[in-house]
Amino acid sequence: MLPRLRRLLFIGLLAALVALMVWPYHDGALRFGLPLACLGVWGALLWFARRSKWGWLTWVLPALVTIPFFLPSRPVGRAELREDYIAAMKRYEGVRYLWGGEGRSGIDCSGLPRRAMRDALLRQGWRHGNGAAFREWADQWWHDASAKALGEGYRGLTRPLGISGTVRTVKAAGLMPGDLAITRDGRHVMVYFGGGSWISADPGAGKVVIEDPVKASNPWFDAPVVCRRFRMVSTGSVGGGGAGRAICSPEEGKLELSPTF
Repeated sequence: MLPRLRRLLFIGLLAALVALMVWPYHDGALRFGLPLACLGVWGALLWFARRSKWGWLTWVLPALVTIPFFLPSRPVGRAELREDYIAAMKRYEGVRYLWGGEGRSGIDCSGLPRRAMRDALLRQGWRHGNGAAFREWADQWWHDASAKALGEGYRGLTRPLGISGTVRTVKAAGLMPGDLAITRDGRHVMVYFGGGSWISADPGAGKVVIEDPVKASNPWFDAPVVCRRFRMVSTGSVGGGGAGRAICSPEEGKLELSPTF
């Protein structure tokens, strides 16, 4: 009876892990449930493999998973990071709008730039073996930020550009691709895509769209906004309480991540 219960428990933990991996919402259930499910599955594997000659592999597995987060820090080119960030957002074009979503099965307005930045950090981490990029990714994954929080500079994630108005009236010359336009009421985020176009997970369109405010009749383009920039792609030292401090050299165009954990 007891072995059967253990097997059922393992199957349940495995099912929970799979369900959380495809869970479209970035919420407490995901942030707490996914690590706990991983620990549960690993513990079950340790139990089942305790008498096997291959049991040592169950101890190696978590070490392999965590190695990237202990790699040394390396500087990252701001332009390269921004290109990866913009390219990541482009890949979500057409994905359905889902309030609270942050993935291919659905995404919301603030989830789009957050997820794109994390995707860019992962790419930087793998490309350059940059442990700080992996650690920053983990920090941003854990600390969610709404549109309002992004507009308030939550944990130093963004910094103000001193540009306000509406998307139709702001001067594109003062913006860089990837800059955020956040409505003053904190309800919506749009991202400058370059060439006069903006990308957003639009609740009206029901999906991620790229639009030109000169041609589109999107009512969000007439809402009062403030513009901000991710500190990860900002020139100069940008303070904040995040996983680290982004220090960029204008001469070398490099970003150094100094993690605090």
